[in-house]
Amino acid sequence: MLHPVQHIVPSKGFLGSGLPRRLSTVLNKFGPSGHGEAQVQYLDGDFRVISPGTFVRCAITDVRIPLDELKYWSVDLQEAYATPSAVLQRHFPGAPKPQES
Repeated sequence: MLHPVQHIVPSKGFLGSGLPRRLSTVLNKFGPSGHGEAQVQYLDGDFRVISPGTFVRCAITDVRIPLDELKYWSVDLQEAYATPSAVLQRHFPGAPKPQES
């Protein structure tokens, strides 16, 4: 099941920071921020940062996806995708590739 991120819920956590919940772990200046690859748990309509970092990798292209730009993932497969075409490649591997304009 694929879930594009549509809404960012403000955090009511650490000192009322107002940071988006999905970024508060990464951007928290009082804790470890991590500058490498994050370990993420993909949820329905949201994700949870398990190990701090600034990006995840696309399961198809291996391109870095900054956490604040992460839009496509699979809850069932627990993997991220950089583009809609990467989603199609994973879930419909025999389908013709979309034409780029």
